[in-house]
Amino acid sequence: MASRSNSPISGIQSLLRDERFWKIAFQGLILLFVVNLLWHFSATLNDNMLNRGTQFGFGFLGNPAGFAIGESLLDYRAQDAYSKAIQAGIVNSLRVMIVGVILATSVGITAGVASFSDNWLLYKLSRAYVGLVRNVPLLLQLFFWYLAVFFSFPAPRSPFVFPNSDASWLILSKKGIYLPGPSFTPATWNGLILLAVSLLLIGLFIRSINVIRSGQYRGGLGALLNYGVSIALIPVLLIAEFFLLFNWSTEAGIYFKGALPALISNPQGLWVIVLLVLLLPLVLLSRWRTQLIVEQGQSGKPQLLAIAALILFGILIVLFALGWEAPVAGMNDEGAFTGGVTGGLRLSLEYAAIVTGLTFYTGAFIAEIVRAGIQSVSQGQWEAARSLGLSSGLAMRMVVFPQALRVIIPPLNSEFMNLAKNSSLALAIGYPDLYSIANTTFNQTGRPVEVFLLMMATYLVINLLISVNMNQLNSAVQFKER
Repeated sequence: MASRSNSPISGIQSLLRDERFWKIAFQGLILLFVVNLLWHFSATLNDNMLNRGTQFGFGFLGNPAGFAIGESLLDYRAQDAYSKAIQAGIVNSLRVMIVGVILATSVGITAGVASFSDNWLLYKLSRAYVGLVRNVPLLLQLFFWYLAVFFSFPAPRSPFVFPNSDASWLILSKKGIYLPGPSFTPATWNGLILLAVSLLLIGLFIRSINVIRSGQYRGGLGALLNYGVSIALIPVLLIAEFFLLFNWSTEAGIYFKGALPALISNPQGLWVIVLLVLLLPLVLLSRWRTQLIVEQGQSGKPQLLAIAALILFGILIVLFALGWEAPVAGMNDEGAFTGGVTGGLRLSLEYAAIVTGLTFYTGAFIAEIVRAGIQSVSQGQWEAARSLGLSSGLAMRMVVFPQALRVIIPPLNSEFMNLAKNSSLALAIGYPDLYSIANTTFNQTGRPVEVFLLMMATYLVINLLISVNMNQLNSAVQFKER
């Protein structure tokens, strides 16, 4: 006669008493509820659209847009399709996000570190900047930069030229801001933007590979979904990388060339690729030098010399191989300005205003994050660095700041995503970003649902890419316990 403990009823009872079963069951029920809710919403939406005589779909994207875009790196014309207009808006938004992240990080780190400066004036300036900018709404700051600062520039026929008309390095007028810049074509700039997005996608690809290799699917429904999504993402990412990096065609709705073809088509673009390739030996040499110093007690001087040589080579490429051009203001035979400017890098007033506003606004929050991260490092680390004879600057750069990164990076992730989302405020000052173009599109087509879904998906993907890559960076700087 079988024992009672081996009966089916006993097995079910033990399963019901298992805490792990209830955790998975609860997650499964929540997932079913969310799927059912989304299905109900989509069915209701479809019924409402049918009652209005319309049907959900994205076929309207192939229709001619019929409106012009003030500035675009794509060769866009008013008779092009809505899909090209939206792609032009995405590229314009990425221009703001990429430059804004770089500049805001630089400003934030500088202001955050300056709050620990021994210089009284520098300390007060950093604290005044953070206190003022963080407490003024971003939209108000954008209006200030655009209307009070940039829109007060002189007329195109009487521009501000620095230092003089014979050697102009800076030209300011209501037509735009002209700076010395590399002789890149619009396709080359577009290639650089696509390359930056490709690097974010590569980070997501590496993360998916690591999830599969480490077998993180064990341990619950959430981990199982994570594993399944990682498997599904790999072919999608490979296809996306092909279009972003290697696509040569401008037909079939893909209106931009891939990053590498766009860069290879320009001699200066090839040097940009060389600069990116130089990063690999720099990282390897730096790690090798650190390993020799820590594990073998060597000086690492040969590796340091090699790193210095590579950096010098990179500086020479930047200075002499990118074809830098200074802006030249057009003048007639009588020596009067004509309003035209040739050469150099042109920034529209709208682009300059949105980038400047986002830079200083986000930089103020980043400064507080940096200050909190530095304060998280114990005072003993400062004292130990000074006992070795390091100055305050060297102690900050070599001892304190590297340890503070583990506290700085997680909230920095949120600030980067906030900057990406806040870029949609460019509509207020007339910069044609994704939201501005999408707003015009759904007003003309009467398709707000489809257009808003496209916008939501775009901002969601961009923020997910930022989050994934920042999380990987955060894992890299965390202390490794043994």
